[in-house]
Amino acid sequence: MESASFIPRLVIPVGDPAGIGPEVVLKAIADSSISSGCQITLIGTRTLLEKAYHDPHLLDRFSLIDLPYNQEKIVCGRGDAHSGEISFLYLQEAIKRTLKGEFDGIVTGPIAKSSWQLAGYDFPGQTEVLATMAGINRYGMLFVAKSPHTSYNLRTLLATTHIPLREVPDALNPDLMTQKLDLLIESLKLDFGIDRPKIAISGLNPHSGEAGKLGREEKDWLQPWLESMGQQYPQTQLIGLVPPDTLWVEPGRAWFSGAGQPADAYLALYHDQGLIPVKLMAFDCAVNTTIGLPFVRTSPDHGTAFDIAGLGIARAQSMQAAIQLAIELCQQRRIDRF
Repeated sequence: MESASFIPRLVIPVGDPAGIGPEVVLKAIADSSISSGCQITLIGTRTLLEKAYHDPHLLDRFSLIDLPYNQEKIVCGRGDAHSGEISFLYLQEAIKRTLKGEFDGIVTGPIAKSSWQLAGYDFPGQTEVLATMAGINRYGMLFVAKSPHTSYNLRTLLATTHIPLREVPDALNPDLMTQKLDLLIESLKLDFGIDRPKIAISGLNPHSGEAGKLGREEKDWLQPWLESMGQQYPQTQLIGLVPPDTLWVEPGRAWFSGAGQPADAYLALYHDQGLIPVKLMAFDCAVNTTIGLPFVRTSPDHGTAFDIAGLGIARAQSMQAAIQLAIELCQQRRIDRF
């Protein structure tokens, strides 16, 4: 009964104020069907937020941690060191307060990595900041989307993330793959209540190497690794190595028509291998969630979109989906706790 009445406390750092982050955050929480299921606290700069949405009274409905900043330094549509600095401070404040127990989860607005670099923050993205401040080195980027056509839920974990394509084969190894698979199995149980999951794993090369003719990674170590994982996790159905060009056929059928026999989750080996199909199916509703953290973190699966910032035309569906997923994950973790 206690878990059923649990109202998650979410904090939302609004992202780069020169981009669409403030706009999509405010549009998302203006929808009471989204914001009524949780307690929302925003982290941003009031004077900048008031310019991002047509209703000046919307901010009065929510708690705001106001981090003052010289608004004249922020140029809408142009990310720079100033917008990078304040967006980093928004995120940093959210993490500090969540680690202190003030919030159950973080929903992050989009930032520009290039602006962070200009401001002197040498992180590939928000995920790495979250992991560093939480003191963990075991984490993963899981992309989640619910089909608007059917009830199917697409879940895709990336084995490698923000590295050049030419570095992917060297970055992959049995230890990394084991870590990511462990995280995925744990998350499916902890966050989604799936105790006996079905997980499909992609190959690396065309046709999964074609018995070594199109690349040897599958034959030399990926397939033996997968067989050993099957013995380690007898209650998990592991499928693979599936050729990358056919891995997404079943989830595609399930997404658009409810047909097919999709897995509960997919493990892609590199960034574009996993995210091209995710964005093809779920461009407006995919959510990035960081697994392995001691708290829930979700984020919309889009960037700052500087080219349309300030025009009032940014769509908030992915941010709404990120908030809704954060609510569901917090509630599921609460259920697991009791």
